[in-house]
Amino acid sequence: MAKIILLNKPFNVLCQFTDADGRSTLADFVTLENVYPAGRLDYDSEGLVILTDDGKIQHQISHPKAKLSKTYWVEIEGEPREEQLDALRKGAQLNDGPCRPAKVKTMPTPAIWARTPPVRIRKNKPTSWLEIVISEGRNRQVRRMTASIGFPTLRLIRVAIGEWSIGQLQPGQTERITVHSAAAPARKQPQRSKLKPQSRHKQAK
Repeated sequence: MAKIILLNKPFNVLCQFTDADGRSTLADFVTLENVYPAGRLDYDSEGLVILTDDGKIQHQISHPKAKLSKTYWVEIEGEPREEQLDALRKGAQLNDGPCRPAKVKTMPTPAIWARTPPVRIRKNKPTSWLEIVISEGRNRQVRRMTASIGFPTLRLIRVAIGEWSIGQLQPGQTERITVHSAAAPARKQPQRSKLKPQSRHKQAK
């Protein structure tokens, strides 16, 4: 049986188990041995990381040919117009080539945890939230996409990978799942109303 760990990775945590510079890593939150992240999430990004001990599942989630969708909630500086968002929907033009078309829509400020440290927001600059769904995994892709239309990313949270979601997991919390086959079972996308701070703590055993 394959083991799967869902982790809501906090801000400023490396998506690996060791660091020579003493920075926070996955080892601070995941105690189960012999599981490894399926794909990566940037140090300064938050949200869903899937870890598993099954190589086939890891490949299924992380390999570019799988084209598995990844859903992000993105706080940006400024208020984009629809025609600017259309540029992302058609495929952002980046310095390493055009992106695949993305699903992009504006969204209300989500009811989620406060980030530590908080996002630096300029008083004279409004912010907006976008939901962006991509099927690629380029280096810092979402940040580069919003920058390409003139809107820097202030906060980036991955809320889903395919049908897997962070659900109600708070930063640093984990959920352990055991499956009987080398295929990730379906899991519903999160509802925004469910992502609210709570006191419970789930830890992998």
